[in-house]
Amino acid sequence: MSALFNFQSLLLVVLLTICTCTYVRAQAPALVDRNKAGVMGLFWKAARIGERLSPYVSLACFIMAFQLIMY
Repeated sequence: MSALFNFQSLLLVVLLTICTCTYVRAQAPALVDRNKAGVMGLFWKAARIGERLSPYVSLACFIMAFQLIMY
């Protein structure tokens, strides 16, 4: 089943995208910062969400991991 049709998988993809973009921006800021507009701007926005809401994103990752382990 595709991640588009399963809500839990869609949330997992969004969380992993936010975490990955934040990590890439921490390692190579020029790679993410040069693409602030267009489709690639979504990755810049995901990195900003990960930076500003990092406690909530990490809590959501822990909850998602716990839920995947239990089911």
